[in-house]
Amino acid sequence: MHGLGAIDGNKVIDWGRVSLEYARYRPGPPDSFYSRLAENGIGLRGQRILDLGTGTGVLARRFAKQGCQVTGLDIAENQVRMAQELANLDGVKVEFLVSDANQIALADHDFDAITANQCWLYFDKPKAISEVKRLLRRNGLFSTSHLCWLPHEDDIAGQTEELILKHNPDWSAAGFDGKIPTMPQWAQGHFKLRNLVVYDEPIRFTRESWKGRMRACRGVGVVMSPEELQVFEADLDQLLAKIAGNEFEILHRIDAHIFELA
Repeated sequence: MHGLGAIDGNKVIDWGRVSLEYARYRPGPPDSFYSRLAENGIGLRGQRILDLGTGTGVLARRFAKQGCQVTGLDIAENQVRMAQELANLDGVKVEFLVSDANQIALADHDFDAITANQCWLYFDKPKAISEVKRLLRRNGLFSTSHLCWLPHEDDIAGQTEELILKHNPDWSAAGFDGKIPTMPQWAQGHFKLRNLVVYDEPIRFTRESWKGRMRACRGVGVVMSPEELQVFEADLDQLLAKIAGNEFEILHRIDAHIFELA
């Protein structure tokens, strides 16, 4: 996810197209991720947290369960609607907003922490950085994070990527080498690195949930037509029947940069 662009070829990436799949098959980071964030001062009871690019509200809802006061925003109206439904089902209170992360109609210096999980690459960096700096309180924390499978270390992930590229050669997220920059270039001069969290964890899937995860992948359901998706899924069924059991684990690398204001 580090260094990716927001567009693949001429394909428009619209996460709202896969809100249902996203909610069901992309439950977000494992419990260990939230423990690591808490160790670094994010997600503590009573904190005011803003979750950028919240999607279906995965981080926002978890922070609310931990006793935080949370606002989540996303540019995709379908995603925000799904996030609110899931928050209602979870019995947690989150303020969800349809908003561009590059221009946010919220008060200055109102948040103890701001998070951006799996989404920072889609923002206009200078504008989003300016908004983060405006919205954070003094001594506030900002985190960008990712959860990515490792195709060079996990055979199922690697062969699945080859299949995606066969059907969508423009997909730019293939071949992640697991390298995490210590200090991203975009952050220099704006933030100080408080800590970098990087670790690997296997995530359990069934064949059905892995297929669903692929539908909620930026190279598949987000950009493919219904006809193209049907052909891809038939090929994925055949591949998984050959290389995977009914249940399996996919090795993922989890990273989180924890920043302070410079």
